[in-house]
Amino acid sequence: MIPLPPSTRIFLACGATDMRKGFDGLAVMTQQVLEQSPHSGALFAFRGKRGDLVKLLWYDGQGMCLFSKRMDRGRFVWPSTKAGSVVMTAAQLSMLLEGIDWRRPERTFTPSLAG
Repeated sequence: MIPLPPSTRIFLACGATDMRKGFDGLAVMTQQVLEQSPHSGALFAFRGKRGDLVKLLWYDGQGMCLFSKRMDRGRFVWPSTKAGSVVMTAAQLSMLLEGIDWRRPERTFTPSLAG
């Protein structure tokens, strides 16, 4: 996982993104589609049409970073809406990158033995 500062905002770009885009193309999408500054220190996540590739764009204070991850099997869970963005937590991003449905995490309940 990327060592993000606790105050980092995370935006998930809804819909499919052309994964041929690099630093500049994703930065333009961040400005025009998400209406955010790519140099704000926020992390921006983009998913390809097939759903097995995700790219993360992040300005770490010194320069722009571009990370990518491709799933061997399965797809990344993404919102069904086609436009805009979703704000998520670092824990949700971690689940997304592991292929877990971050939208509805299930919690296991263990009844207390002390009664």
